[in-house]
Amino acid sequence: MGLFERLMHIDRRIIFLCIALAVLIPFIFPLRLPTYVTRRVKDVYDRIETLTPDDPPVLISIDYDPAAMPELQPMTLAVLRHCFSKDLKVITMTLHQAGPGLALDATSEAAEEYGKVNGIDYVFLGFKPAIAMVIDQMGQDIHRAFPEDYFGTPLSEIPMIADIHTYDDISLIVTFAASAITEAWVAYANGPYQEPVAAGCTAVSATDYYPFLQTGQLFGLIGGLKGAAEYEYLIGVPGRAIIGMDGQSIAHLIIIVFVIIGNVAFFVQRRGAAGGGRRG
Repeated sequence: MGLFERLMHIDRRIIFLCIALAVLIPFIFPLRLPTYVTRRVKDVYDRIETLTPDDPPVLISIDYDPAAMPELQPMTLAVLRHCFSKDLKVITMTLHQAGPGLALDATSEAAEEYGKVNGIDYVFLGFKPAIAMVIDQMGQDIHRAFPEDYFGTPLSEIPMIADIHTYDDISLIVTFAASAITEAWVAYANGPYQEPVAAGCTAVSATDYYPFLQTGQLFGLIGGLKGAAEYEYLIGVPGRAIIGMDGQSIAHLIIIVFVIIGNVAFFVQRRGAAGGGRRG
């Protein structure tokens, strides 16, 4: 059996092993491959970068379930880290019934990294049902929409949020969602109250929000793991997204190499067979 014939019959287990190593190696030895930053991600970064500790808090709504966690949790952490690194006040919450645990984990993880204190530097409001009603009610009175935080402390007794009542007291909103909750924030927070809204979403749903970017109803968009990696690159804190993109990039490269090898081997073998037929 010639070389090209052997290449045509590569054991699929070898291919699987190469893909597995491509995904695994970056987790052990981070490569930190160059990352091209898109304008929509940079817009979110730039808007937060202009804020100072004296500005009103940033509201971050963590509106996804465990199925979307691999793509959305890294970008949530990246934005939280950006805010905490600048000593901005942060309010987090969730409008997804499966979101409280993920939201609390992300908020607590980022806050612990930067030594932030609950009730002074950040507040976690927890979960509320009735998405549209809650968003609209927050525009009228946040204390009425959330009388107490996730831990049962009345908002009036929490120093950081005691005087925060409407969207006029919020610098901007960032929602991370894999569903239509993003559209609710656009319709009920940006629409009637003109509150600046940015979104983070899964890669497959990113194109759904381009019309909102074009109309200015969203001022920025972080799409999928690639967008999360871009944001990590901007803040200079490599995390799960950059590692994930390294593995994904190498895996894609390996697949391309095997496709090329297979095609070259096929055409060379077919050409050789055709030449042998003519000689005969």
